[in-house]
Amino acid sequence: MPITQRHRRQRAKNLALAGVLVALVALFFAITLVKLGGAS
Repeated sequence: MPITQRHRRQRAKNLALAGVLVALVALFFAITLVKLGGAS
């Protein structure tokens, strides 16, 4: 099955979305660490 330009665009969009989600998770994790670290 040949990879078309549409497939490449969809894959790039999916990878960008995955990157944004990973960045958000890392941000929330860092905020949680700072809050828990400051409370103790």
